[in-house]
Amino acid sequence: MNPLNHSNETNVGVDVSKAKLDICIRPNNETFTVDNSPEGIRIALKKLRQVKPDRIVCEATGRLELAFINACRKAGFSCVISDPVRIKKFAGVLGQRAKTDYLDAQLIAQFAEVMRPEPTPKKAESLNRISDLLTRRNQLIDLRTQEKNRMKIMPKFLTHSMKAVIKHLDMHIQRMEVLLELEIEKDADYDKKTKIIKSVPGVGNVVALTLLADLPELGTMSNKQAASLVGVAPISRESGTFRGKRYIRGGRAKVRTAMFMAMMSAIQCNSKFKALYQRLVDAGKAKRAAIIACVRKMVVVLNSMVRSGKTWDPNLAI
Repeated sequence: MNPLNHSNETNVGVDVSKAKLDICIRPNNETFTVDNSPEGIRIALKKLRQVKPDRIVCEATGRLELAFINACRKAGFSCVISDPVRIKKFAGVLGQRAKTDYLDAQLIAQFAEVMRPEPTPKKAESLNRISDLLTRRNQLIDLRTQEKNRMKIMPKFLTHSMKAVIKHLDMHIQRMEVLLELEIEKDADYDKKTKIIKSVPGVGNVVALTLLADLPELGTMSNKQAASLVGVAPISRESGTFRGKRYIRGGRAKVRTAMFMAMMSAIQCNSKFKALYQRLVDAGKAKRAAIIACVRKMVVVLNSMVRSGKTWDPNLAI
């Protein structure tokens, strides 16, 4: 038994792939494999009910883990979807270089045992739908951009075909936006939050929906936590007399991208953020660094607004 497992907890590590689930149970290190399918998940749950785990941990894979995690949550288990970077660094601490699905499952189980990560909060089904609709909208926009780029290089006699595809994509993008609006209207709390966020000049509907779906903690945490979750909190690099440049890393990339685009608009139409950006540039900051600093300030402002339930105040000092 691992001496670090002081509480005698039972931890489960799951390595997820498209075809199968490799599952390791600590502290006895029992490992088994099932198909990543409804039948395979049913077999895994039957086994897990026997050992009654305190924690089930898997890496975030995008979507491959969702069916298993949702089934485990329905069965009453505490589930953690961990950042793969954390587990990779944990492997580095252990000096583990070999990589197989079997070893990965053991590594994740040991990570769960030693680090004891907190359960990942379950998002409301409506927020999952909003997030899925936003993802699909972005996919369709990317496809439309590809077609528009092809129009510039393909022969003229093919233009009609590409215009037809673009028109079809425009129709589906519009449909996604209508469905998003309908989802928001179903819930008065979401509608209120969206209106508060959109009251900031420069913040549009897509940014508001992205924050609602992918940063549901907005308004329930400290300003420093909000900046850290988005990935715009500066990280120091200091040792002895060395003073390195601070940088940003991690966070929720989808939210950060949406906020960056919002700030590109805000420094044009929002007098407060325009003035802040200009002050930073005049003080010698690189333009990109100045935009990131403004994004951090906007995250702090939005977090405070949602927490207090107040809309944008044009007299706000930032």
